[in-house]
Amino acid sequence: MEFPFDVDALLPERITVLDQHLRPPARRPGTTTPARVDLQQQIMTIIDELGKASAKAQHLPAPITSASRMQSNRHVIYVLKDTSARPAGKGAIIGFLKVGYKKLFVLDDREAHNEVEPLCILDFYIHESLQRHGHGRELFQYMLQKERVEPHQLAIDRPSPKLLKFLNKHYNLETTVPQVNNFVIFEGFFAHQHPPARKLPPKRAEGDIKPYSSSDRECKRGRMDGVGLGTQKG
Repeated sequence: MEFPFDVDALLPERITVLDQHLRPPARRPGTTTPARVDLQQQIMTIIDELGKASAKAQHLPAPITSASRMQSNRHVIYVLKDTSARPAGKGAIIGFLKVGYKKLFVLDDREAHNEVEPLCILDFYIHESLQRHGHGRELFQYMLQKERVEPHQLAIDRPSPKLLKFLNKHYNLETTVPQVNNFVIFEGFFAHQHPPARKLPPKRAEGDIKPYSSSDRECKRGRMDGVGLGTQKG
């Protein structure tokens, strides 16, 4: 994805990590520095456009990633930049991965309820023209190292079949623990929780079970495809 401003100057690293403050990264020595408000506006534009592209790829009614949502949640977004030479000389964005910690109530393999707060995959998108080039794996692996988590410790929000295949291919994640909410967890999730999962009261009648995320859902109807992975692409 290309933009009318200089992406290379705005995001000097191959992968940029942004939190809710959306602060511009430190600029290279000798680079002209525009007004700070302009830099932040450019970052917001990138996030908004990436969110729209991800939503379109996943056939969602509205984006689940935007600058305003980032500013109101403690999520982290990893933005992958294209470092290859481009005629325009302004750089381009390949895709992004959004993660965040959420308090969830999930079932283990014995159908017991557990209150946990894992790192969740919330949105994942790689531009259609650059998929199947290893970019999704590069971005995902960088996130795992930065967040210091293993793939089986993650909870994935509404993963698409494409993302599930991605996780199986690159991280051997295949067996899921059935849930009745929108999150997917894999075998081994409960064996490596830090701190350990907290047990909830005994299971109630089936009609009363309502596992949920304690924070408001960003999208109740959408399905993540992002790498188009994401919940889907990659």
